[in-house]
Amino acid sequence: PAPRGEPARRLAALGLTLPRVPEPRGAFLPFSRIGATLWLAGQICEWEGEVRFTGPVTDIATGRDAARICALNLLASLSLALDGDLDRVVRCHRLGGFVQVEQGWPDVPKAVNGASDLMAELFGQAGRHARTAIGVASLPANASVEVDGIFEVR
Repeated sequence: PAPRGEPARRLAALGLTLPRVPEPRGAFLPFSRIGATLWLAGQICEWEGEVRFTGPVTDIATGRDAARICALNLLASLSLALDGDLDRVVRCHRLGGFVQVEQGWPDVPKAVNGASDLMAELFGQAGRHARTAIGVASLPANASVEVDGIFEVR
């Protein structure tokens, strides 16, 4: 179902849409839920089957753009898990960001802000979260960025 609720309206106001939930590139599910906690599997910077950013990130703007696509894929999985009703999100508790970089690149956290900022734009204070941002040597499909998340839902 198409996403609905205030976060979906905010998404539309930003001129953004959610992609189809990407097919997992391994033996895992896009999400898992126990009670009010929803774990979202890591999503790479893939849009409708095409990895948009590949290889090491060398500038903050590219990293932010790639992380934003990851966040849109996370939101697509979240929408699927909640039957399209993003108003059921109570809070984004944590995002984990992984950025493919050359050793020593210092701006990994700034790149992952592309995902963090989108969550705050859509969910307000409930979108602010704890976070990990890690520089890595490689990611699936040579993607530049991958982001996972943990949400409280009703």
